[in-house]
Amino acid sequence: MNNAVPDPLNLPLSIAPMIDWTYTHFRVLMRYLAPNALLYTEMQTTGAIQNNPKRALEFHAQEHPLALQLGGSDIQALVQAAKTAEQAGYDEVNLNLGCPSDKVQAGRFGACLMYEAEHVTNCLRAIKDAVNIPVTAKTRIGVDQQDSYAFFSDFVHTIIHSGCDKLIVHARKAWLNGLNPKQNRTIPPVNYDYVYQIKRELPNLPVVINGNISTLNAIKEHLQQLDGVMLGRLACDNPYKISEIHQSLYPETIALSRSEILSKYSEYLIAQHSQGISLSLLIKPIFGLAFGLPGASQWKQQLMELLKTKDISLLQTINDYLVNIESQELLLVSA
Repeated sequence: MNNAVPDPLNLPLSIAPMIDWTYTHFRVLMRYLAPNALLYTEMQTTGAIQNNPKRALEFHAQEHPLALQLGGSDIQALVQAAKTAEQAGYDEVNLNLGCPSDKVQAGRFGACLMYEAEHVTNCLRAIKDAVNIPVTAKTRIGVDQQDSYAFFSDFVHTIIHSGCDKLIVHARKAWLNGLNPKQNRTIPPVNYDYVYQIKRELPNLPVVINGNISTLNAIKEHLQQLDGVMLGRLACDNPYKISEIHQSLYPETIALSRSEILSKYSEYLIAQHSQGISLSLLIKPIFGLAFGLPGASQWKQQLMELLKTKDISLLQTINDYLVNIESQELLLVSA
């Protein structure tokens, strides 16, 4: 494990793996917002890593602590991918046992593996034997009609025999047919009690909860019973909220304003764009940075104008605008 970063098994805040979101530029923004959070990549399949390891595994040093989420079910391929990730400098390898998409099911990985607890155990054990970094699993609480606590508990008790270092639970079941991935994130109801109960049964296993968590009060309640909270869509829609949550969990850290965050990210953006990275990929993470401020819609319009004109000099005007609407918000709060 990279000794220069915190132990990823003991961090109370993490940012979830999200397809088309948690790519490297988004993760850099998250690092500015939450210096101590554990960041996860979007799921990378064993095939993607084998075919183009540089593209699949590339990251910036400032992203640590950083976990790779891995998709696959072929033991040999998983082992090789995990070894490659360790050599690349990742701090954790996480096996995806929760994605319900048709494409993922066709590859025999993700949530459908909850029907194959013994095979999952063999996969995790083989990865554990092959690498020295933590090996973890992210799962649902059930699939289709198999949504009883007994099913979930049996699955977890089976797979931890692999030596799995941490369990992350999206506290919803997954429908493998009839719902798309987006619907699977919202329609099945959350059931946090399943996660609390599994922690009581396995008190020595780090357990992290995920699913429909959007307030600081909810996070504090979860942390009274569990080891960590994983946030997903909140980080996309309202990224500055991540900074506020991080500040509450780590009060000794210095919280930066939105405009200070933007200033840091702008330097990164300009450097990356000069190396040929597309503006759309670089701008996407900051679209929600003004969420909740008066004038947030105008902020988005200015970002769209930057994308349209590709005029990087507009970043200064956009930053000045953010400073202005931040000031307005402070005046409203203090009035």
